[in-house]
Amino acid sequence: MRMQTVVATFVAVLVGAVASHAQGHAVRVLISNGFRAVFDELAPACERSIGHEVTAQSGTSMALIEKVNAGEPFDVAIMTTEAMESLAKTGTVAARTPLGRSGIGIGSRAGGRKPDIGNAEALKKTFLAAKSVTYAGDGASRPHIDRMMMALGIADVMTKKTLLEQGSVRAAAKVASGDAELLITLVSEILPAPGVELVGPLPMQFQNYVSFAGAAGVKSDNAAAGKSLISCLSGPKVEAMLKAKGMEKGS
Repeated sequence: MRMQTVVATFVAVLVGAVASHAQGHAVRVLISNGFRAVFDELAPACERSIGHEVTAQSGTSMALIEKVNAGEPFDVAIMTTEAMESLAKTGTVAARTPLGRSGIGIGSRAGGRKPDIGNAEALKKTFLAAKSVTYAGDGASRPHIDRMMMALGIADVMTKKTLLEQGSVRAAAKVASGDAELLITLVSEILPAPGVELVGPLPMQFQNYVSFAGAAGVKSDNAAAGKSLISCLSGPKVEAMLKAKGMEKGS
């Protein structure tokens, strides 16, 4: 009986150690806001596929690079292609895999009137009529937005009623609360935003796409699982999910 007790105790300790080891080796992901909605939908299936838990921190690519430079440990990075190129140049990530891209759109408060943004003239009138607009001051779409305002000839006017935020999540929250009238950001960031509805994408003459890629961290001690996660996120079955979340397949 004593021997059975010892064996049972040993097995319990072993199982606990294995569980602790597995939990300690969750795949740590740093992910840009623009790809977060797709990731959240695919993560449960990918966890089952790769046999590892997945944890994620999200933000703008700029904010995430700052975390990496400050020494934040990670196994997988999912950021804009420009951000990933920057990390590759410093030898921080391995080979990069294209994941998807999203165009820029306009969002408004849910349940409210949707303004006309069907062409350049309508878009200009909508911006000038808006009491305020908001977008991420550190977001990947900001350079495209700034150029659009210049092309429309309203950059100076819009600067006075633009509320810049740190990240699209905060910007979207301002529209949801009524503190700002229009949100300008990636369509993939507008669709999942609580209290915000997509008005539509920008007219083609102003449209630009932000692409995202994934890569395993060079210093990761969980690189194999990280690469498996990236394969799961980039497989042939994800195209429908990308479309549902306002994205399309990257190249």
